[in-house]
Amino acid sequence: MSVPASTAPSAPLIELSDICKTYNAGLPSEAEVLHGVSLRIGRGEFAALIGPSGSGKSTLLNIIGLLERMTTGSYRIEGDEVVGLDDAALTLRRRSTLGFVFQFHHLLPAFSALENVTLPALMREGRITPAQRERARAVLAAVGLSDAMSKRPGELSGGMQQRVAIARALVLEPPLVLADEPTGNLDTASSDEVFALMRRMHAQLHTSFLIVTHDPRLAARCDRVLELVDGRLVDGATAAG
Repeated sequence: MSVPASTAPSAPLIELSDICKTYNAGLPSEAEVLHGVSLRIGRGEFAALIGPSGSGKSTLLNIIGLLERMTTGSYRIEGDEVVGLDDAALTLRRRSTLGFVFQFHHLLPAFSALENVTLPALMREGRITPAQRERARAVLAAVGLSDAMSKRPGELSGGMQQRVAIARALVLEPPLVLADEPTGNLDTASSDEVFALMRRMHAQLHTSFLIVTHDPRLAARCDRVLELVDGRLVDGATAAG
């Protein structure tokens, strides 16, 4: 059975072309931090983004995540150009396409694990339906937190809190999850556990992952490694996986 072109593995989920980012343009403190970055992330990829501090990784991830605008260049998500969209349209696109996991989980301390995981649905649609609540329960169960749904973040270990954050990122089944140092605040055992969880969810849901990490052990366990140095991708990192 042939696969339609729109869902073929080689079809890029996101495609950035010649992305430049300049801060304080026209001022004495002007600084260009990204210099003509081009990359593609295919559907179902599990990729790492590495590079030294100050190389522009966070800026690039923020641009991919529609949290920050590029200065020049082109950015297509599922074939649609996002350059020129207003803030409201970018927010809608971000909520429908992207999930986020950060080094610090950013869970609401007064909310239970289940309530934290239902937040994306509340933000996107303004309410939480019974079906969405059941979906949140199912995702929490999938990440091994069946017995912790009613617990607040302060009652959970660091690794368990990050599992909640991963469940929150996946609950709306986004095509792409962006993870910024998701294990950077964990000990080695918890780090390995969280990484294994992301790999398992990737295999089950076929969600694409782009993970920023300083840990070479974790990067080596990704299917593809992109290296950013001084605002430029190196070592053939522009090729699609």
